[in-house]
Amino acid sequence: MTPLDRRDTVGTDLSDRERQVLEAVVRTYVDTAEPAGSRTVSRVYDLGVSAATVRNTMSDLEEKGYLFHPHTSAGRIPTDLAYRFFVDRLMEPLAPSPKDRADLERELEGAGTSAVERLVLHATRALSLISNELGVAVAPALEEAVLEKLELIKVSTSKVLLVATIRGGVVRTVYVDLPVEVPSETLVVVTVALNERLAGLQLSEIRRTLPDRLRDSVVDERGADLVNIFVQSSAELFDLRSLDASQLHLGPASVLASQPEFESGQQLKHLISLTEERDLLARTVGSREHAGNLRITIGSENDASMLADFTLVTAEYRVGDLKGVIGVIGPTRMPYEKVVTIVDYTSSLVTRMLAG
Repeated sequence: MTPLDRRDTVGTDLSDRERQVLEAVVRTYVDTAEPAGSRTVSRVYDLGVSAATVRNTMSDLEEKGYLFHPHTSAGRIPTDLAYRFFVDRLMEPLAPSPKDRADLERELEGAGTSAVERLVLHATRALSLISNELGVAVAPALEEAVLEKLELIKVSTSKVLLVATIRGGVVRTVYVDLPVEVPSETLVVVTVALNERLAGLQLSEIRRTLPDRLRDSVVDERGADLVNIFVQSSAELFDLRSLDASQLHLGPASVLASQPEFESGQQLKHLISLTEERDLLARTVGSREHAGNLRITIGSENDASMLADFTLVTAEYRVGDLKGVIGVIGPTRMPYEKVVTIVDYTSSLVTRMLAG
């Protein structure tokens, strides 16, 4: 059984002293980014025992998989299991500071619009700057989204822009290639027919039943050609899930690049490579289950191997009946108590602003 397989019982094998020492090591390492030594721990934290006792306890914690001993240092570093113990058993999130709240609200109000993408983009940037982690967000999942209306906009003689407005204010666009030129008046007639038969339906239902719903549409010959394109391409045109990766938002990576974990060229290269894996990040973040709560995955708890050295802290935000995800990515050495409060407050603020 690996350490992370013990997640449900993490910490139950620890004595009171081991818990105290482990908390001290985690807090020391988070604050300093330096391996925690027994003398430092005993001096900074009043544990009521000698440095020798602390050193022996740290050795026991290492054997149990909670600490790691770099060969170049006498101090110890928390493992993913130690951070999990801290998050689940010791962390005491506090309300965001008045300054952090004001900064977030000012940044979101600066979006100047109720458009989902722009508001979430501003929120992601604010999360990065306030938390000093990499802000990340994805647009709401659209599988069960309800179509509000469709518009067809002529771009050229051979191309039409399909604009789909989803209930809750989300907008998606798809280019449709035409085999023949379609007059503008025909586009109007087809647009009316599409809205009469498709508006108010879930996208998944549209993909499944589009041929039947557009059968016997009252349009002219050229309109019938355009309708036939929609029938033949319904699976592709209305599978807007394929566009979700393009709706991934990342904050400025420079805030992470200044952290000690990324001082070496190799580590910084890994960070840059991660930010370039947009499809991977969109799938990883967008597929996370939250059940109304924050979700924290630490290091090797993440499914993607590229995230094995990172922690993800995410929460849901709502756009009408739809749900998106917003949060941060950072090294496992993270000030969890601050970060979780910022992520939670930001998700709630985005939801309130979209509702208002």
